[in-house]
Amino acid sequence: MPEYVVLFYTHSGAIKFDRKAKKKGCRAELMPVPRKLSSNCGVSAKIQLDGSIHELIDDEIEKIYLICEKEYQLTYSHE
Repeated sequence: MPEYVVLFYTHSGAIKFDRKAKKKGCRAELMPVPRKLSSNCGVSAKIQLDGSIHELIDDEIEKIYLICEKEYQLTYSHE
């Protein structure tokens, strides 16, 4: 199952995303942003999702990275 790291603009956005992901049956874990990545708020979510990541995207999300062989591949960036 693909794993992603989701970065947020605010702490409250991360908490809202965590609730939304869990309601959809997605395994989510809030954690500090990995050092290789940067973030405005310092909180990220690591999720496992067997489906489209786009159904979870909202205005609170800054970036989404796919974790692939211990590397981060940018999948989504809010512009």
